Amino acid sequence: MFQLGKTIVSEDIIEKEFVCNLSACKGACCIEGDAGAPLEENEAKILDDIYSKVKPFLRPEGIKAIEQQGTWIKSDFGELETPLINDAECAYVIFDKKGTALCAIEEAYNKGIVDWKKPVSCHLYPVRVKDFSEFASVNYHKWEICDDACTLGKELQVPIYKFVKEALIRKFGQHWYAELEKVAEKNN
Repeated sequence: MFQLGKTIVSEDIIEKEFVCNLSACKGACCIEGDAGAPLEENEAKILDDIYSKVKPFLRPEGIKAIEQQGTWIKSDFGELETPLINDAECAYVIFDKKGTALCAIEEAYNKGIVDWKKPVSCHLYPVRVKDFSEFASVNYHKWEICDDACTLGKELQVPIYKFVKEALIRKFGQHWYAELEKVAEKNN
């Protein structure tokens, strides 16, 4: 672990490789697990604001889940997250013709309908950020459903921090990312 500003960062972020391999995993991270995508407080408001624009991209099951539960929910632990369909996939999940899970929010963004890409936690994956009162921890979330992404990352020699560069900059800013790059260069 090392400190960058008000973050404590796991070395795994700079030492391990990762490149999403959607053709292999079919977007399993959006349909597996026991909780929705973590949300920041401002993101809950964004979901409320853009729902009517994203709704045409959603599956009927997603619309039903959102209209029953809300555009976001509060977990038993008091954390904000996206709602789920029948305690399974994220309510915002859609599928392409090959059965790969995609994000309806990101589809609306790609078509210029909304100006918000998706929750930053989704954009950052496999990096997970946990906010504490004085700092945030930045960790690699190892999950066996992403083994193909680790294999592809090794093959292409892409460290996690480079794979999620845009998302890290979105979350922490350009200066923070430049400092991360300096740490990574020293470790090579």
